Formats: sequence, C-alpha cells, structure tokens
Amino acid sequence: MYGMRGAGMRTSAAVLGAALLVAGCSSSGDGDDPDKGSGARIGQQPKATDPFWVNPDGSAARQVAAYEKNGESEDAEQIRKIAEQPTGQWIGPENPEAEARGFTEAADKAGRTALLVLYNIPHRDCGQYSQGGAADGNAYRSWIDGVAAGIGDRSTSVILEPDAVLHLVDGCTPEEFHEERYALLTEAIGKLKALKNTKVYLDAGNAGWGHPDQIFEPLKWAGAEQADGFSVNVSNFYSTEDSIAYGKQLSAKVGGKPFVIDTSRNGNGPYTGGDAAERWCNPPGRALGETPTTKTADGLVDAYVWVKRPGESDGECKGGPKAGQWWAAYALKLAQASK
Repeated sequence: MYGMRGAGMRTSAAVLGAALLVAGCSSSGDGDDPDKGSGARIGQQPKATDPFWVNPDGSAARQVAAYEKNGESEDAEQIRKIAEQPTGQWIGPENPEAEARGFTEAADKAGRTALLVLYNIPHRDCGQYSQGGAADGNAYRSWIDGVAAGIGDRSTSVILEPDAVLHLVDGCTPEEFHEERYALLTEAIGKLKALKNTKVYLDAGNAGWGHPDQIFEPLKWAGAEQADGFSVNVSNFYSTEDSIAYGKQLSAKVGGKPFVIDTSRNGNGPYTGGDAAERWCNPPGRALGETPTTKTADGLVDAYVWVKRPGESDGECKGGPKAGQWWAAYALKLAQASK
C-alpha cells in the first residue's frame, strides 16, 4: 500500500575480510558468522552501467552457497539473480558509524559506490509491521551523526527515510510529530550533503499514491531542494513506466530534481488480488524488475536501484516471517518469475 512497509531493521554484524562489516537481521537466523563469508562466488556488475557495490556476503549470497552445498544447482542459479545485483544496505539502530564505515570501506575497496538506506525516523511506519525508529529527535540526530562519521569521504548514495514524508501527508503519522520530523529530515540532508562524495535521495512515495500536488510542498519542507533528488517505489511493485510518470510529475514541482526508482520487485507490476489493505505485503506472483543501472529510460532518472532486498519479508502476512527477515521460498519465486 505504501512505499516502505516491511524493510525491517538490521542489528547484527559480520566482518568480511579485513574491512567489511555486514549488517544482517538480528532475528533472521541465517547464520551470520564473523569468521566466514557466504562461500558463494559473487562478482560485481560492469561499473559503466552499474556503479553500485554488490555485497558478496548478503543473505542471497548465503542462500546461493547453501543451495550449492546441497546440490540444488538450479535453485542456486535462480537466487544468484538476486545475489549478484547491488541492493541497499540498511543501517541498523545500534552501531550506525561502524556499519556505515564497514559498507562504504568495502565498496571503496572494490572501486564502487555504496548504497545505504536510512530508516530510523522516530514513530516510523505508524506502528505497523516496521514500527520503531529512534527513541526521540536527539537520538535520531546522534544516529545520523554516526552514519555521517562512518561514511566519511567515500562514494555513497543514500536513500533517506522511506515513507517518512508520505506518512505526514496521508494522515498516518499524528500531527503532533510533524514539525519535528520536518526538522529532522532537513537536518539529516544537511549533515549528509556536507560530506564530500555523498548523494542524498529523500523518499517521495510511489505511483500508487498518485498525488504529487499533495506531497510536493511537504517534500520541500523536509529539505528536498537541498537533496540531490528523491526516490520512488521503495519496497513497492509499481511498474517502472508508472514510476517514471509519477516521478516526472513530482520533479516538475520540486525544481526539476532527478530521482531513483526501486525496481527490485516490480517485474510484474502491483498485485491486485486479495485484501486491498495488504496488497503491498508479500504479494504472490511478483517478479524481479530491471536490474540496477544508471543507464535508464529517462534523463531525469538517475538510476534504477534495488532498495528493498528481494527475498526479505514485508512482514508477518501470507505466511511470511517478520519484516526484514530472509524468506528463501519467496525469493525463489521472485527469481523464477523474472525474465
């Protein structure tokens, strides 16, 4: 229904080589071990079309290794469709500086740009599957300071607070929290933009929302004009075509800002069956979308990115585990349904 529900938060960490600190879901049970990586052979994509870093030790890479170990080669090759694409690295609430440093150092070592997702705004997700966030405004400011310190001068693109502005507009976030949230987002953009090589994309909802006239001013109040652009379709399923149309309408109202599109699971478009209130949550019959690239179909689109990590649950619906946990069966279906 909305852009973000179900990304979850990651709080555990694993070290890959000497420099990489990998965030994983603290309750995912997928065996993060500080002393060993996934064991799968995971490469980077061609830098000219896809400059973002592929984490060779993410949940999908570990699943590839597990399938290969069990002799399930066909399933391993399907999940490799996910494992060999760059996906957003979601910074957890507990160790923002260490996690941001680990990811950006690993990306820098590979000559790539890290893609980080910051999802810790107070009163996050209106008490639904991905509820939580920083305890208060000062805690959030300290968390952002930690992220910025961890990034340093390394090449990084940041997706800032999926759904945070949209939920101010659609009535989901109570009025009493609005003023603080606008201030926190504006300050976060300023802090991150002060870094030497960091781009910031403030989240702006999705094509299913369909009301650029209602959200463009709140985006400005949240500091969008100081950001590099905005993101659309995060964790959602709307087609790239529809997302481009929505983004271009919005761009025209916020100074011609470019945008990025989450294409991670939009290969078959949105789900239209079942309960309309939960069509966004682990919908069946979906597919991986266009692979991440900066070679897009429109000049205003900076990149197609996989912000949501395909194969991670949206929440405890339709038989899925908690939000953010790896769900191998769902990941396999996404991959098998993709072109």
